[in-house]
Amino acid sequence: MTLVQIIVLSLIQGLTEFLPVSSSAHLILGSKVFGWPDQGLVFDVATHLGTLLAVLVYFRNDLRGMLTPWFRADGDETARKLGMTLLVASIPAIIFGGLLHTLVESALRDARVIAYSTIGFGLLLWWADARFDRSKHMPDMGMKAGIIIGFAQVLALVPGTSRSGITITMGRMLGFSADSAARFSFLLAIPVIAAAGGFGVLRMLWHQAPIDWFQFGLAVVLSAVAGWLCIAAFLALLQRVGLVPFVIYRLALGVALLWFAF
Repeated sequence: MTLVQIIVLSLIQGLTEFLPVSSSAHLILGSKVFGWPDQGLVFDVATHLGTLLAVLVYFRNDLRGMLTPWFRADGDETARKLGMTLLVASIPAIIFGGLLHTLVESALRDARVIAYSTIGFGLLLWWADARFDRSKHMPDMGMKAGIIIGFAQVLALVPGTSRSGITITMGRMLGFSADSAARFSFLLAIPVIAAAGGFGVLRMLWHQAPIDWFQFGLAVVLSAVAGWLCIAAFLALLQRVGLVPFVIYRLALGVALLWFAF
């Protein structure tokens, strides 16, 4: 990979990992526009580590609150239950991701599939945001709701769906505010990204993939910074503009992918 390719794709990955707009759609479109080859396993591992670092740093206080009750009797019980909900809710995506990884990579990473899922799940996000109540907030996130969102996250195995997009969509369908649905989605990303990154490291070691440590470190840093900025900006924008602009963007992105595909 060239330096320009690393910089551009790392920023794209970091900026779109947490937005409901599909990071895979952007990476495919970037490759189509610039004629770049697939970024490869080592780059994927580096950007997974970067985005994981971003969400860990941004939500460090929330995570501390979830861990404290396990070691102190005066800890927040609501935070402890939320942490347990996140762990259980992440299990479906981790299991199905491990079982179906090869199938997804071989059969579904097609520009047309990504385009149709980008458009289709974008319309579903719009419907969920327009149709359902938004009176619930993070303290209302129980185990049942978390597990339902966790199973919805499995759909993100289809490229173009967007992991954050489908989990925010299901959160809105369950009556949570857009902000609460987004926050739960970002926290739910932690075990899933960690599992995907760990699996990538094992594959990298198994295949003895050559590593350019400068490029690897650059991809980690750029995707981490971009991911942190993305989370902060997205949560701020939700308070002002809601989810509709992201739906419109998804539709435009899907159409652009179809144009390139056909």
